[in-house]
Order: sequence, then C-alpha cells, then structure tokens
Amino acid sequence: MPDPRPHLGEPLALDLLNTRWIEHGPQDLLTDVAGLGIWLESAGLADRARADEATLKAVLAARTAVYDVVVHAAHHGLDEVLEHGRIRRTLTESGPADVVDVPEKSWIPGWLAADNLLHLLREAPDRIRQCAHPECVLFFYDTSKNGTRRWHSMATCGNRTKAARHYAKKT
Repeated sequence: MPDPRPHLGEPLALDLLNTRWIEHGPQDLLTDVAGLGIWLESAGLADRARADEATLKAVLAARTAVYDVVVHAAHHGLDEVLEHGRIRRTLTESGPADVVDVPEKSWIPGWLAADNLLHLLREAPDRIRQCAHPECVLFFYDTSKNGTRRWHSMATCGNRTKAARHYAKKT
C-alpha cells in the first residue's frame, strides 16, 4: 500500500511527527503494524527493523518524545529514547566511521528519529516549524534561503490561508 500521508520527504524526526495529519478528521498512520510497515518502507528503514508490535511501541514512544521536544521543549522523553542506543566510533578499512549501535532492533527507527532531531537542533533549531495553517498539524524543516517559510506546502495550506484572507477582505 502506498504511503497515504499528504506530506513526505522531511528529515526523519519530522517525518515521524507527520505520521499524524488532518484529512477529513484526524488521521494516524501508526495505529497498527500495517501502518508502521508503510512508514518504515517510506522512511527507508524497512531493511533495518521489522514491522511488529515491539517496534510499533518503540516508534510511538519516540514520536511522543520528538513531539514533546519540538512543541513543548521537554526533553526527558527524548533522553529515554536515546538511552536505547549510541554512536560507536570505529576505524574501518576506509577510514574513521560512526556506527549506530542499538542492541534492541525494535528501537532502531525511533532511536534514529531521535538522533536526527538532535542533528536538526544542532544545525538550526529555529528552522523546525509546524505549518502555520490553523487546521494543519504537519511539521517541516525550513530550507528556504531566507528562512521565512510558513506552510508545509504552499500548494495546499498556503493557498488555503491566502484564499481565506482574500475572501475575508471582500466580505
């Protein structure tokens, strides 16, 4: 089954947050193992983790932790997710390497999303945004040159917001 979400292609942490969206009411891709399988495939993680109940539980914990950091600046849950793994530095035949070491395979997707959030926060925390449309719950990483992007998609939420503003001025 193809990924039904309206917005794809964000960094892994925000892509995980975007497994919840609004389309004819609230939607959640991660309500069952089948939805988890779709997300793992879409995120390029299907070869690193199985779509099973243990992985679903770990991914949901990671999603909550990422959300709490992005929306509420609360980091305790993220620290708990990160405790499930580490980056191991090693020297390989091709040179120095950082190897993800997550002993419980079910935690790999969630741990990678939490680690990705740390990377985004280190690079440009002010570029992590929630769509400005009042009825949208999606997130994006603003890669625009001047850093003023407001909507996850100009074609959907941006146009709806501008049309509503235009209509309000006419009435």
